[in-house]
Amino acid sequence: MAMKTVDESDVGIFCYISNLPGFRGILKQRYSDFIVNEVDKEGNVVHLTSLDAPLEPVQSVEGNRVNTIDTKDKSYASEIELFKSLAGDYDAGRLEDYVKQINSGGGDDISPIVLSPDSDKSHRTAIHNFFKENLKFLVTDTVEGPDASSKCIRVRLNSGGPNNKGRNSKKRKERGDKPFDSRGSENWPDHVGKFLRFHLFKENKDTQECLGLLGRMLGIQPKSFGFSGTKDKRSVSTQRVTVFKQQSTKLASLNERLIGIKVGDFCYVKEGLLLGQLLGNRFTITLRGVVADSEDIIKAAADALGRHGFINYFGLQRFGSGSVPTHLIGAALLRGEWKLAVDMILDPKEGERNAITKAREYYKNSNDIEGTMKQLPRHMTAERAVLQCLKKYPGNHLQALKAIPRTLRMMYVHSYQSYLWNHAASMRVQKYGTSQVVLGDLVYCKEDDTRKDTGIVGSECDDDGCNDTYDSNNVDEISGTEISEEINDHVKVVNVEDLQSGNYMIDDVILPMPGSRTIYPTNDIAEVYHDLAKKDTISLTESIHNVKEFSITSMTGSYRRVFQKPGDFEWDLIKYTDGSLPLAETDLDRIAKSNPVIISKLVDSANVKEEENRSDCTTQSESIDDGVRIQKDDNEMAGKKVGLPADESLQDSSSQEYHIALKLSFTLPASCYATMAIRELLKTSTSVAFHKTLNP
Repeated sequence: MAMKTVDESDVGIFCYISNLPGFRGILKQRYSDFIVNEVDKEGNVVHLTSLDAPLEPVQSVEGNRVNTIDTKDKSYASEIELFKSLAGDYDAGRLEDYVKQINSGGGDDISPIVLSPDSDKSHRTAIHNFFKENLKFLVTDTVEGPDASSKCIRVRLNSGGPNNKGRNSKKRKERGDKPFDSRGSENWPDHVGKFLRFHLFKENKDTQECLGLLGRMLGIQPKSFGFSGTKDKRSVSTQRVTVFKQQSTKLASLNERLIGIKVGDFCYVKEGLLLGQLLGNRFTITLRGVVADSEDIIKAAADALGRHGFINYFGLQRFGSGSVPTHLIGAALLRGEWKLAVDMILDPKEGERNAITKAREYYKNSNDIEGTMKQLPRHMTAERAVLQCLKKYPGNHLQALKAIPRTLRMMYVHSYQSYLWNHAASMRVQKYGTSQVVLGDLVYCKEDDTRKDTGIVGSECDDDGCNDTYDSNNVDEISGTEISEEINDHVKVVNVEDLQSGNYMIDDVILPMPGSRTIYPTNDIAEVYHDLAKKDTISLTESIHNVKEFSITSMTGSYRRVFQKPGDFEWDLIKYTDGSLPLAETDLDRIAKSNPVIISKLVDSANVKEEENRSDCTTQSESIDDGVRIQKDDNEMAGKKVGLPADESLQDSSSQEYHIALKLSFTLPASCYATMAIRELLKTSTSVAFHKTLNP
């Protein structure tokens, strides 16, 4: 399917709140120009403040096992006597000698002991359980016996050494005669929370990519991690993450090996994080190379954004980065066109890296699944899942679509809902303006103030929290959704009495994300949804197939605020001469000030690979030098043209001519797009392709 990369107008993004003129500014010229810090449920902004691991609990945790190796000054005579009744004098004597060796300080240098051959599986199980209940500083596993009909139990110290790295460090067949028992997780201390919570700091990485890497380094599955929402890839961000039964010292030790990722602020908690468990995000955005006819234009635009906000569109990230927008795939799913949807996912797309394009073209021409899988990067989760299923079930395209992880595959349908919502929002602004509520609008009920600060109410899927994780190359700064079982109890249609009373303001207006339980405005805006869907041969009230997860009529639906004001809004104009220096402090920068030796070591160890990761960023070096040359002089700028002509380089660090940057800080609720706030300021497209054209 030959299509250009999706633009704002393709997905219903047309309007602005204000009629003020825009100005030129470059979005995300550097990763540190777009800083995102998660805001937790209690309203706390999440920062990385420490890379150090806290003191471990009395019983130290190692991977999925517990080390309780302090055996000195204890003979374990009663335990040995009990073991004698279970295993006999010979093995009991060997175990007693083994424990004495450990008490004498032999530690990891002591070789394991192998008990007598035992062909009775239930008896072997009883012995395994004995060690788990009575001698927790030892672990057991089963090895082959001297003949085919028997097996032996091996006993060794649970020291967390090189051969004891965790359940997933190697496949059993690759371990040879060195299998190990990972069941020690059952011995996790009762007084310690089973989840390690930490703050994940990342640069130019998406959340799933980071957790996949951490999982491989720890030898655990990605599903062991929990998080509240994804963060924009092309940014510097900090968010909370939980992981099941892992030691903080083990994660902290990874920092020296991690590129563009740091972990810290560790603590143990009882519950893991789930999608949507956050209030929103705090943004620090720096627009560089600002050019305007006067400073007053910039000031007026910034002030207006703070006072009136922006149209709460779903940003371009919601619709994917390729030339086949995800809402078109969603439309195919709603129509039940399974093969078309699979082709859209797998076919070559414009704008992708050469290696990915080559892999897609290879599959299209050869249909060689094995050969294609070898070429596709790991992060292309949807494509790999589809191909693996087609290999097992050739021609079963519906089964292949269902093989995509649920939160990922549901994003296609959610993208189509977002496409309809954007168009409806634009029509609402075009037809009725941005200043007042009109008859037939939908609003949140005034008596229900608990939802005033959320951008969305209701579930976008039947039973799961949803998130924009469909495109790991282009994950947005948005977060999860607020879920409500009785969503219509919080929504009403504005009537004549409401207009006369003046109880509702323009900020109260909402529009539905189509679903079986949502209601529509009773004015002309409702027709936008049905007319657009009809053009795509889709009904919003009836389903033409029985696959519920790909049917709007089987989805609850939700509501979204049309106009959104940024919270705790601040802005500042900054003069700079050197485009290679950062203009905003990241969390890692602040740690560097307090502990420069550690940070210098971490940065230096990753320097070469870090530079390679910046290949798509205009400026290739990120300094943590706190001597940034920033000067502000309102009097000097007053009455002069702000910024540089478009044909002059903003990156010429040898030039002493000042450049202008606009630095913004604000908080948005979950599911709101900061890029849409920037669009309101600049009155230009927020697409990556457009802003790349602004770079010299």
